[in-house]
Amino acid sequence: MQKDLYIVPTPIGNLEDMTFRAVRVLGEVDAILAEDTRKTGILLKHYEIQKPLQSYHSFNEHKVVDRIVERLKDGECFALVSDAGTPAISDPGFLLVRACLEAGLTIECLPGATAFVPALVNSGLAMDKFIFDGFLPHKKGRKTRLELISQELRTVILYESPYRLVKLLNELILHCGVERRVSVSREISKMYEETTTGTLQEVLDAYKDRSKVKGEIVVVLEGMKIVK
Repeated sequence: MQKDLYIVPTPIGNLEDMTFRAVRVLGEVDAILAEDTRKTGILLKHYEIQKPLQSYHSFNEHKVVDRIVERLKDGECFALVSDAGTPAISDPGFLLVRACLEAGLTIECLPGATAFVPALVNSGLAMDKFIFDGFLPHKKGRKTRLELISQELRTVILYESPYRLVKLLNELILHCGVERRVSVSREISKMYEETTTGTLQEVLDAYKDRSKVKGEIVVVLEGMKIVK
């Protein structure tokens, strides 16, 4: 049975990471809500999909969510995509999903690409228990979050901008010490994909002299070990 709204993951780098089902759904819906219509347009062109695109991003979602819900209630079927990965995971989407559920609309999230899963698996750190903390706040509340992370027993997964990676590693050393193990993955699924693992100090040393670091960064931090 067709749903009112489909949450459709898109590739985080390699265009071949689209699923057959995701391609089919994008070709069947009435319109596609896109974080960046230009980027989504490139993806649709690659898969020869011709559907109307509407902007849906963090700067306009509060204004347009009610209008979208009304259109869905009138019988239209939409797909929501972000620039890369699964919508609503550190990307717009939560407000729309909540509004649709409150309106009694049906939603289906397709399985697909997301950056933190391959980064976690590649890290070699404990995977049986972990938390995803996304992007840390830039200023207010950042110190408190870092203090909580330093005491977390489970593996911690963070997203970070390449421009702030060295700053984050320095902050983690301040709160966790130089010996806590960490893994930094970037450019996942792309040509220059790389994962650097070691102690916080070792990974900081690997990155602090690099003038340019590109790509989405996923930081996987070892949980605090209990000393018996």
